[in-house]
This record gives sequence, structure tokens and C-alpha cells, in this order.
Amino acid sequence: MKIVLIGATGMIGSAVSNELKEHEIISAGFKNGQYQVDIENRDSIEAMFEDVGQVDAVISTTGLIAFAPLNELTIEQFRMTINNKILGHINLLQIASQYIRDGGSITFTSGYVAQNPMPGSSSVSLVNAALDAFVKAAALELGSKLRINTVSPRFVKETMTLMGMDSTDGVSAADTANAYRHAIESNETGKAFDVVDYI
Repeated sequence: MKIVLIGATGMIGSAVSNELKEHEIISAGFKNGQYQVDIENRDSIEAMFEDVGQVDAVISTTGLIAFAPLNELTIEQFRMTINNKILGHINLLQIASQYIRDGGSITFTSGYVAQNPMPGSSSVSLVNAALDAFVKAAALELGSKLRINTVSPRFVKETMTLMGMDSTDGVSAADTANAYRHAIESNETGKAFDVVDYI
């Protein structure tokens, strides 16, 4: 398969790239990768796909978020999180769908705090839950032409270690990547895949 992977150089993105190494991976990111793309900018997305051409799948592990106590979050931080994680992925779907072959797939990344919030996660829980709901609704209209799903990561062990946190309950990036393989290889659509189901 020819796969565009946005966020390819991040912790999860790198693991997904390695997991799917038998495929043709086209790496993209805001600053790094074969292509630089800003998912909030429709012209940027269009320019990338015009150059890349037809693909079999698109995976996005990207998304800017603000994590902080509710009374400390500014409306600008909420707006940034919504603009990037929700509206950016709507941009990506609307444009990428024109370049994904029939029967292909697009996979976004939501997160565990959509259904399991914690102190400080209000903006992140908001956008992750919205992305899961959007995918369910979009799948009803896309039908069999294009499958659309989210992968819902838990806290990644490597990230927790870097942050000085206890990583006992985390899931490794490599194990997280298994769910992305399922997303592109299965026939399911409109689903939020919890990474612990694919370890």
C-alpha cells in the first residue's frame, strides 16, 4: 500500500512507520518528513496531495493540544486545540478523500481521555471525543468507498518516561502502532480502536 503518514517523526508516528515498513510510507509533518504540511491550511494539504498523487491510505498521528487545569486554560488555547485537532482533520478528510483510491482508508488519532477524562484534560477530552463522534457520522456518508476510523492511544510509555512519570500503566509506542495496522487492514469503518485491544 501507498500510505501518507502525517506526524511520521513523532513518538507514535515513528512507531507506526516502523510497524508498516513493508508498505510505501510517505512521511509528512509540520516541520519534518518528506513533506511539510499544515492541516489547518487547506492549500498546504492540497499542494502535498497534488504532488503525492493517488494513495491507498492516510494516517494522521498529529494534533496540537493544550493540557492544563480548566481555570488556567484560555479561550485561545481551547480555540487552538479545536482548530487543529478537529477542523484540521476535517480539512484533511475533505481534501485527502479525493486522492484515496476506492476502498482505501483514513485514520485519525483521538485518545483515551475522550472516554476517561482526568484533571487538566478538558480541552483534550473535548476534541478527542468530538473526533470519535465525527468519524462515526462521516462513515455513514462515505460508505464502502472510503473507510474512516480513529485510533485511541493510552499514555505512551516512552513519553511518560521522558516526562519523569511512572510508566507502569503506559502502552509502548510499538504496541500502540498495532492498532493503526488494524485500522488500515481491516474492513471496519466508523470505529474508535482502543490500542489495548490490539496488543
